Amino acid sequence: MDTFKGFKTIAGLALLMVALQLLNVATGYSLMAFGMVPRTLHGLLGILTSPFLHASFAHLSANLIAFLVLGTLVILDGLHRFIAVSAIVIVLGGALVWLFGFAGIHVGASGWVFGLWAYLLSRAWFHRSWSNLITAGVVAVLYGGLILGFLPRQGVSFEGHLFGAFAGFIAAKVLLSAPRSRFNAG
Repeated sequence: MDTFKGFKTIAGLALLMVALQLLNVATGYSLMAFGMVPRTLHGLLGILTSPFLHASFAHLSANLIAFLVLGTLVILDGLHRFIAVSAIVIVLGGALVWLFGFAGIHVGASGWVFGLWAYLLSRAWFHRSWSNLITAGVVAVLYGGLILGFLPRQGVSFEGHLFGAFAGFIAAKVLLSAPRSRFNAG
């Protein structure tokens, strides 16, 4: 893969989030109508739209740097891998929040960030190479504090964090697990 194309993709997604936040502010936060509201028909669309929307610039900045770093680490395996991981994290993680999340509007890329984080850590388990182990170690050191995001707090969708991380693990399992033979040699 052309590495520059991957970086452009990550930067483009980050710029989209910034542009949507600017539009959201300019319209009195009207885009919050596209957030995810658990167990509502209207909220189903939010599974796909909520990762791109944020409640404030502080909320956006809290997600943006981690998204840029973790997204770049995933996209180094190729654009198709990044798209597959992101699709699993957004759809599966979002569907689980829609099914089990607390009432209210859920927005933000943090579920996506937690999914990328869990994917990178899980990748080291499923593909034990030095590069994956080193990457997982760096990710664990730099973003180990994300584990605190699993704790319930007022105004934070910890369900998004939890289910995003779960979906990141599932993405690694689905995309990286070697098929097991039905026969044992020996």
